[in-house]
Amino acid sequence: MFPDPTCISQGETPQSILSTMRRTGFHQLPIIDAERKVVGLALINDYLTAIRRENWVVIMAGGLGSRLQELTRDVPKPMLKVGSRPILETIIRSYADQGFHRFYLAVNYKAEQIEQYFGDGKALGVDIRYLREKQRLGTAGALSLLPERPEQPFIVTNADLLTKENFGLMLDQHEQARAQATMAVRNYEMQVPFGVIKLRDGFIESIEEKPIHRFMVSAGIYVLSPAALNLVPANEFFDMPSLFDAMLAANMPTRSHQMDGYWLDIGRLPDYERANLDFHEVFQ
Repeated sequence: MFPDPTCISQGETPQSILSTMRRTGFHQLPIIDAERKVVGLALINDYLTAIRRENWVVIMAGGLGSRLQELTRDVPKPMLKVGSRPILETIIRSYADQGFHRFYLAVNYKAEQIEQYFGDGKALGVDIRYLREKQRLGTAGALSLLPERPEQPFIVTNADLLTKENFGLMLDQHEQARAQATMAVRNYEMQVPFGVIKLRDGFIESIEEKPIHRFMVSAGIYVLSPAALNLVPANEFFDMPSLFDAMLAANMPTRSHQMDGYWLDIGRLPDYERANLDFHEVFQ
């Protein structure tokens, strides 16, 4: 038993509570009243979402969505309905719920539909501006269109991802590590559907039945510090792996942030169907 445990006083501001949690490293703390009786439990996620964040969120919404075939013939993929609203609206709302309010949307394919729907973002309580690609610039190239240089690290995300990730925590860890870039990663498993034979000089050494291989893969969400923009060429196709390669070559510290919660990349028709099945349980 701890003689003097760390506690939160009833009535403390969210900023004060979050500061205590960051300082102590505890993600949950008891809330006590004036008589030092426990009256509740403070969870870090509840307070991260209450903080207004000035960090930009850049959403890459200019892709063709060609793998979804007929669905994206007349509608850009970010505007496909999942549940009751477009994919892109759910993404923006997820960030807004965590205190983010400054957005740049990189648009190209059928951009007018996106701009007409979201406008300046006031209907969602956020500020939305647009990076208009005259040609396809890839998952990082559109960053060259930013009209000003950010003063703080910013988030870049694809416009076809649904997740319940804690973006503020990812940002905080990026800054604490003094990284120049952070890539969200996930475990990915792939099972070989056959027995795998290991040979030496034509003789069988071992047989492994239907082995599972595990990899860390990109989750399509990134945190970049302003210095990363120095490596993005102007008005050229440039994807995010190329940016990370350039940063590694320049000895700029890059790190990973492992995601373990809900995440879905809506790249194929089965993914879109699953998103609609999951929507009401996960996002409402």
